[in-house]
Amino acid sequence: MALAKVIRIDRVGGPEVLRLEDIDVFEPGPGEVRLRHVAVGLNYADTYFRNGTYPIPLPNGMGVEAAGVVQAVGEGVTNVVVGDRVTYTGFINTLGAYSTERLISAAPLIKLPDGIAFETAAAMTMRGLTSAYLMRRIHPFKAGDTVLLHAAAGGVGLIVSQWAKLLGLTVIGTVSTGEKAEVARAHGCDHTINYSHEDVAKRVRELTNGVGVNVVFDSVGKSTFMASLDSLKRRGLMVCVGTASGTIPPFDPQILARKGSLFLTRPALADYIADPAEKAELAGEIFGHVAAGRIRIDINQRYALPDAAQAHRDLESRKTTGSSIFVI
Repeated sequence: MALAKVIRIDRVGGPEVLRLEDIDVFEPGPGEVRLRHVAVGLNYADTYFRNGTYPIPLPNGMGVEAAGVVQAVGEGVTNVVVGDRVTYTGFINTLGAYSTERLISAAPLIKLPDGIAFETAAAMTMRGLTSAYLMRRIHPFKAGDTVLLHAAAGGVGLIVSQWAKLLGLTVIGTVSTGEKAEVARAHGCDHTINYSHEDVAKRVRELTNGVGVNVVFDSVGKSTFMASLDSLKRRGLMVCVGTASGTIPPFDPQILARKGSLFLTRPALADYIADPAEKAELAGEIFGHVAAGRIRIDINQRYALPDAAQAHRDLESRKTTGSSIFVI
């Protein structure tokens, strides 16, 4: 048994509902491991669990991504052993990552390559796997294609930008400040649009000689949805990967026909890593790029676990760039 510090909630709401507790962590049961965390990922999806957008049983832990060292294994565990360096990400099945130590199913665990540090892993496992399926599964990209990438200076945005350049794509990134525009360009964006004072769709048309882009990656949602559709070329693909500004309201699908026979998808990471073989393939690709230096992971915000509320405030106010982690 070990004593751990954890962040939990017993009601949904703002960052103030996050509370720090001490709990006992017992020995793992069948199929479980006891894992000591070294670094924990901070993702925008965490705010959805906290505010009720993603309903969960209460009380409950927070966070779905972390990296650490296996301390003990339960009966039947064969994919990891004591002492293994591992990382994980998931959805409700991995809730509880905001902790110094925990019990977790062995199934989601991914062994860390030697060239990937704990902090890097915590900052990139969810974002990296998300970027991997966006780049390798969503659309048959070919060199010369153009993409519009919202939140280009965010954690996923910076990885997608770099990966897109490896594929020979042209990247148009949207940002909210001049500082974020510089960050986005430094990571591969060919053009940036400051949506605070520029008309996104109009500017996209100017940059593409009126044609529009092949694909839009939209993690913002409600406030950017129509501009994203208006930025696509005929038979282009709209990929809704988040709702940072709110849920997209119901709409008549006929609008997709009127705007050029557009395609639309709302993917979830869970459906692209459900198959262990596909998960291993995607993880191998992103870890390989990072280990080789072809894609770099910027950790621009580090927090202590007791500062979880402030971390959520910073995330929701769009003060952050790149990846954010808790250092244990």
